[in-house]
Amino acid sequence: QVQLVESGGGSVQAGGSLRLSCAASGIIFNINVMGWYRQAPGKERESVATITRGGSTNYADSVKGRFTISKDNAVSTVVYLQMNSLKPEDTAVYYCHTSTWSLSNYWGQGTQVTVSS
Repeated sequence: QVQLVESGGGSVQAGGSLRLSCAASGIIFNINVMGWYRQAPGKERESVATITRGGSTNYADSVKGRFTISKDNAVSTVVYLQMNSLKPEDTAVYYCHTSTWSLSNYWGQGTQVTVSS
């Protein structure tokens, strides 16, 4: 089992920045990919950014150039999402996610990000 704890959500005006953090605990040696998803009211959950154990990253087109996913080092199980130039359409509940080499998936409890115009 893996537990994910998120922090850093909040409210900000358009153009502002927020930084989300997610810390994994439990059976973490099996973690392969960590990432962030978001779900806006009335919409499906979508992938925002992912980072592999080796450090390879992937971003949704809508956040490229504005968001950066990172972790402290190759073995770290704390992942960050730096969100700059925020737009009202970025408003959503952001969920930390991880998948393991054994193909298990785990989710955090979610953190609200609200961007006002």
